[in-house]
Amino acid sequence: MVQGHARARRRGRGVSGAKAAALALGAGLLHTAAFAPTGAWWLQILALALLFAIVERATPRAAALAGALFGLAWLASGLWWLHISMHQFGGIPWLAAALAVALLAAFLSGYYALALGLTARWIAPGRWRVLALVPAWLLAELARASCFSGFPWIASGYAHTVGPLAGWAPWLGVYGICALAALAAAGLVWLKRGAVAWAAPALLVPLAGLLLPQDFTSSTGKLAVSLVQPSIPQDQKFDAARFSANLETLASLIESARGRAVITPESVVPLPLAELDPATLARLSRPERPALLGSFLGNEHDGFVNSVVALGGSYHYGKRHLLPFGEFIPPGFGWFVHAMNIPLDDQARGDHQRPWAVAGQRLRPLICYEDLFGEDIVQSAVGPDAATVFVNVSNLAWFGTLMIQDQHLQFSQMRALEFQRPVVRSTNTGATAVVDHHGLVTARLPALVRGVLEAEVDGRAGSTPYARWLAAWGLWPLWAATLLALLGLRRAAQ
Repeated sequence: MVQGHARARRRGRGVSGAKAAALALGAGLLHTAAFAPTGAWWLQILALALLFAIVERATPRAAALAGALFGLAWLASGLWWLHISMHQFGGIPWLAAALAVALLAAFLSGYYALALGLTARWIAPGRWRVLALVPAWLLAELARASCFSGFPWIASGYAHTVGPLAGWAPWLGVYGICALAALAAAGLVWLKRGAVAWAAPALLVPLAGLLLPQDFTSSTGKLAVSLVQPSIPQDQKFDAARFSANLETLASLIESARGRAVITPESVVPLPLAELDPATLARLSRPERPALLGSFLGNEHDGFVNSVVALGGSYHYGKRHLLPFGEFIPPGFGWFVHAMNIPLDDQARGDHQRPWAVAGQRLRPLICYEDLFGEDIVQSAVGPDAATVFVNVSNLAWFGTLMIQDQHLQFSQMRALEFQRPVVRSTNTGATAVVDHHGLVTARLPALVRGVLEAEVDGRAGSTPYARWLAAWGLWPLWAATLLALLGLRRAAQ
């Protein structure tokens, strides 16, 4: 091992100093450009290839720095819209809000810095190190998705809801695609170095997604849905003076709906349902049009639960995977959350995952952020009582319209690919849309347009290979494969 590092030093350390830092930052920005709304999935593989080329011959410290700078540029540019919620709606000064976004990006980039730095420490420079960067990258992605309740927003696999790697979704899921994208990037590095024997399989394996079987579910019939988009500005949503007018808007939209099931956005009634005037609640309820209403259940003692409630029925669903800072307060951050004046900022969790039975279909609600966690919802995609349609209800008005809506829609597309279920989305300001079981957006309302999206979806029954193994073992097979690969490659490189 020591001799290997000595030989590497004699060959040179690769890209050095300021140039490496600039390239890592540029590659991180390029990585962000690969996600929605561009759909340029190939940019991500180029960005990772550039990062791997920097790390290929770097010292452990330089490799860690490259990972940190790449992650910082990628996540700060991909999550910049968090600034809107903190500054425009939370009242935090502009510079402080920008600093908070940068600190979050820096913290999350630590996973990539650690993974790449340790890989450079354990494995000598050269082809084996490039190969080891593939499981190291996946390890960082899994850690970001799991630690501290997880925050896998724009995980690298999400760039591939189109293109050859999308075919792997029903087999390996989004994190398997993370590894395959990294493998393709390693292949580009080897190709540049002239190592064709290494590059060929690394590039061909990801491309095999184009040949894999894709049909694992069957139709359960059509369902006409009405997806409500009230387009109420966030600064008016909790304004007591606007409350009656907002409810009038909601009631009018529900009355105009024509579908067999009406879906309203997250927290469209922004107060505990028990506090809603019975006359207003009666107006929102239409027996001939079953509706899911976004509101809150619970009380001060037990906590309030971000929920959807079936009007005129007994069904309700409460959000289970809460958003840090927005819906629960991480230890030590109470001062920060309270400074933003977020209504109902410390919530309780829901208690079940049962679908809502309506018009011969089974609809599984997902409230906003929950559709990032396929491992949390997979039990709803297997078995005889599995959901036939996924329903996402969201309120993204906190974050504006640029990038955030398209990114979140892309996550729904990945869930549709993984489980081969349609996903219907009802949001306050966008993206209200319908995604079919092949991940294609078949209908969408423009952002900030008030209206009802009328559409027909094809419910599906059956389980994909990914759903079956994920339901049985969770993400542990990927964790195990990653760690075993790193141990094996360390030995092979010695």
